[in-house]
Amino acid sequence: MTGAKTNERPGTRAQVRHVRMSAYKVREVLDLVRGLPAGEAADVLRFTERAASEVVGRCLASAVANAQHNDELDPDTLYVSACYADEGPTLKRWRPRARGRATRIRKRMSHVTIIVSPMPPGMAAKVEAKRTASGVGAPSARRSRRGQESRRARVARSRGETVAPEVDDTPTDEVVEEPTDEVVEDEPTTGEPTDEMVEDAIEVATDEESDETDAEETDAVEDDADDDGDEETK
Repeated sequence: MTGAKTNERPGTRAQVRHVRMSAYKVREVLDLVRGLPAGEAADVLRFTERAASEVVGRCLASAVANAQHNDELDPDTLYVSACYADEGPTLKRWRPRARGRATRIRKRMSHVTIIVSPMPPGMAAKVEAKRTASGVGAPSARRSRRGQESRRARVARSRGETVAPEVDDTPTDEVVEEPTDEVVEDEPTTGEPTDEMVEDAIEVATDEESDETDAEETDAVEDDADDDGDEETK
């Protein structure tokens, strides 16, 4: 019994037509991501050193976006259920050769199709168990700041360096004293002077007057002494 036809396979699909690349080269990349979860397949394509990996990555992202916005599916529960590359039209070119001959050049094209579907229960359980065993947790927790290690710590750990423990700045259950509404009046809030301020001002003025009087008496005594000295000299 044959399976479903190519155009009748269930799931959300995306297609890239007239890719200027042979179908043989694209199929080698598609074989790497067939049957993988969408997130893992995107990671594989990101680090695959093939020219076709960029085209397949864009097609996969389009299929996931179609499933999320059109079919209202969770991107974290999708996997690549089917992917294939069909041959497209071929451009014929000619290259001149010796003795007036010519060689045919074939510039091949291909059509890339990727279909994503919700993961079966068994596959979803395996993926969740793998995430739990690795200590990463759910995708939402993986994206949170508290459940994600810093890149600097990961790089230091890969180099064998000591990693300083991260400081947890989450609020604790300790009781924090809240400021009270009591107002301590060290100084009056009105602009009128108090009795203490008036007494201080009087004392300052009295000290200044006494200093001026002492200075005048000192100047007078010095003048008298100068006059006596002048008379003795005569």
